[in-house]
Amino acid sequence: MASRSKFTSRIEQAFDFAGRQLRHLIETYPDYFPMYTVQGKWKHEGEAWTNWCEGFLGGQLWLLYQYTGDSWWRDKAEHYSRLLEHRKTDRSVHDLGFLFWPTWKRWYDITGDESINQVVIEAGKTLALRFQEKGGYLHSFVAQNSLFIDIMMNVGIIFYAAWETQDAHLWDLAYKHCMTTRRTLVRGDGSTAHEGIFDTDTGEFLYQSTHQGWRGDSTWSRGQAWALYGFGTAYTFTNDSRFLVTAQMCADYYIERAPEHGVPPNDLDEPNPALPYESSAAAIAASGLWQLASLVDDPDQAQTYREYALRILNTLLTPEFLAVETPGWEGILKHGIYHLRKGLGVDESVMWGEYFLLEALWKVWNDSRR
Repeated sequence: MASRSKFTSRIEQAFDFAGRQLRHLIETYPDYFPMYTVQGKWKHEGEAWTNWCEGFLGGQLWLLYQYTGDSWWRDKAEHYSRLLEHRKTDRSVHDLGFLFWPTWKRWYDITGDESINQVVIEAGKTLALRFQEKGGYLHSFVAQNSLFIDIMMNVGIIFYAAWETQDAHLWDLAYKHCMTTRRTLVRGDGSTAHEGIFDTDTGEFLYQSTHQGWRGDSTWSRGQAWALYGFGTAYTFTNDSRFLVTAQMCADYYIERAPEHGVPPNDLDEPNPALPYESSAAAIAASGLWQLASLVDDPDQAQTYREYALRILNTLLTPEFLAVETPGWEGILKHGIYHLRKGLGVDESVMWGEYFLLEALWKVWNDSRR
């Protein structure tokens, strides 16, 4: 493990490289919201499956502004955030947290401008319209009978809207969603399913499934990272210890099953996977583990989570993953996977991998200054 001062230097180098890559992206492809690269290039034609990534570019620009204090990054961050404002009423996706939390919420936290906050609140209210009373869950973009583990990373924006408006109904449905996800998608050993299928007439839970993992009963790595991060966030809003315990179970399963360097393949349970890495899952896990370390009471457990987050980040900052020594590569973080089954963004840079890497590095760097 690198010393603290040496690691801080590596963070600085990573942000410098990210800045160069992002400047190239927004100057070469202005107002373009990429999702994944093809052979290292952002601009291409390709299936999107769903439009959920647009907040991660603006989120990176906000992080660069917070890191550097350079108004150029803030101007770009505001511009790319404004391009998303119309999505605050988008009822076609379950990802409004991904769109507005890295952008408009971060913008509001910096400025305290209530008009900015209202956009975040409206996005939270829109997401809440996906709630299925029979079953008690927010349905995925796929169908009304479908619950995704990913939504645990988005439900926080509903809790936030409920808190800001003192809307008990909003709070209750967000809470029910977390409880249903905990009951139906998190297994007894702390592993998770990608999807749960319900009977929409009765609300009965039917079975676990997957779109992106190895099997319905296996553990898609990115979904596991969503869970350990998302349940930790749910705990910060509710103080319900069950959510903290669930986050720890998911974190412990990730740590137990991932390779020693911390970067898993696409599925934690698949034997002999064709590709060894899914770096975006690792970046998400690192940021979620750093958060989790601040939530647990046991100092030894907190230290375990911090050290493992740093282990992941140390791995991701090597040239195998950080594209700093890969000429012509337009992304920041290599070896990500979007949708293995569909062949989309496989062994490429993916926009959420970029964002959560920078978010995790920002957290570590910011905490080191306190």
